Amino acid sequence: MRHNIWGNTEGLRAAQLRELEKLKAKSIPARYIITPELGRRLCRLSEEIGRKIGLLIDRHGKTRSVFVGSKELLYIPDLGRFRLGEGRLRRLRLVYSSPGDSPPEISPDIYTDLEKLRLDLVCSLSIHKGMLSFLYAYNLPPTSSRGGTTIKTELVKNPGQFEFNFKEFIGELERQFAAYDASHIVRGKTPAVLVGVYPKSFGGFRESMEELKELAKTAGVQTLDCIVQRRNPDPKTVVGKGKLEELVLHCLRLGAEMIIFDRELKPAQWRAITNAVELKVLDRSMLILDIFAQRAHSSEGRIQVELAQLKYNLPKLVEEDAGLSRLTGGIGGRGPGETKLEVGRRRIRERIRLLEKRISKISTQRELRRKQRKGNFLPVVAILGYTNAGKSTLFNRLTSGSSFVEDKLFATLDPAHRRLRVPDKRDLTKNVYALLTDTVGFIRDLPDELYAAFKATLEELYEARLFLHVIDASDKEWRAKKESVDRILEEMGLKSVPTILLLNKCDKLSEKEIREIGESTEGIPISAKTGMGIQEAVKALSQTLL
Repeated sequence: MRHNIWGNTEGLRAAQLRELEKLKAKSIPARYIITPELGRRLCRLSEEIGRKIGLLIDRHGKTRSVFVGSKELLYIPDLGRFRLGEGRLRRLRLVYSSPGDSPPEISPDIYTDLEKLRLDLVCSLSIHKGMLSFLYAYNLPPTSSRGGTTIKTELVKNPGQFEFNFKEFIGELERQFAAYDASHIVRGKTPAVLVGVYPKSFGGFRESMEELKELAKTAGVQTLDCIVQRRNPDPKTVVGKGKLEELVLHCLRLGAEMIIFDRELKPAQWRAITNAVELKVLDRSMLILDIFAQRAHSSEGRIQVELAQLKYNLPKLVEEDAGLSRLTGGIGGRGPGETKLEVGRRRIRERIRLLEKRISKISTQRELRRKQRKGNFLPVVAILGYTNAGKSTLFNRLTSGSSFVEDKLFATLDPAHRRLRVPDKRDLTKNVYALLTDTVGFIRDLPDELYAAFKATLEELYEARLFLHVIDASDKEWRAKKESVDRILEEMGLKSVPTILLLNKCDKLSEKEIREIGESTEGIPISAKTGMGIQEAVKALSQTLL
């Protein structure tokens, strides 16, 4: 920076620098893009110094910045972080001139700046064959929910006869953007684009993206588009630098405020991406943590969520990181730990140690309660399965309970216990009792920090005499999800516990489909919603338990 002029000022004479400073002092009427007088002055000065000269002008016609490029390139100064608002435009326009006797043109990098920086308009000036002319371009709202042509360019050969009211034009343009947002963006939900990067050898990418969409829906995110890239992830930006630029422009066209990756981002990747874009960036694990933060209602659950958040975000804590400041608040940043994400590594570690002590105390308390249950000779039966398989609905059906039920992932976070009465298979006139436990749903690639934080909750499974593994039989991917649950149980050392397989939501299937699934799994077809097959399930439970 020199003489309040930004950019390539090296080698310019003092008189030329003073002329550039005079440009900054200039104002134009709000109805003009640029006045012919100022346009000619800008072009003459650009020709004299042999470099491009740019002006950033606000809606009132005041020049906010003057900057100098090279003969071929023009770099816009850093405009700072910009939050999306109604109309989605920055309230600044770029006007620039180029040396040489040629018609005005707008280079691809300037078009990129127009979209990426959400400028009101860009205008290229030149004096060709002694006549001033200019070319201007502006963004238009997308033609559909998936984007489309968003830039219009127009040539003005005689600015003196050009009848155009910029103030009215930009007001109408912002109203068009606001109307598009109103028709495509759901109020109260954060609009986002989901991104999946998968090796070509991975065949389950469609199912993985569908699950990410469900996670986003549960978190209160509106999915505007899903982008899938088949490649080995780039070590720095996952998608590659060029693709990241395209992705950002696509998000801006759609009005997205967030990018969610269907993978766990390494801290260096997350920082590189967030420092390159003006959008909030989340990975799959962050999204799951946010859902847990929304669903945790008990003090135990809130402590566990906060601990998981702090442990997961600790490697991302760096000084003056713009991406981290955008992460706080809203999707991906809510929960008990959201105000502690930027307080420094030392205080974060102290908080983690305190929470771990509380978790340990919770584990001790749960152990005492388990010993009391053992003293009452009540065998524990745990309902488990993939998230949103219908576990809480089955729990309520078997116990006449009132556990929270919702058609979303992780509707249950805090475990529930109720006494279950089942007929004694040895004497049908008598009943025996068991303690039925409704547990948190499983999901593939759950963050290790979340497993560690919810250790006290998952310890409930180690006391179970019997598992009721609930499967959503109406889900086309039920086999893969069953395998995910089995793999988690094996990792926890619980594969040897007797298990009854319950094929839930069979009310959505035909008799032929029910028969085929039942034969292939030896599971019991049920519908926790309608009560179908519940008696058979209770009978199997009694026989296995006793």
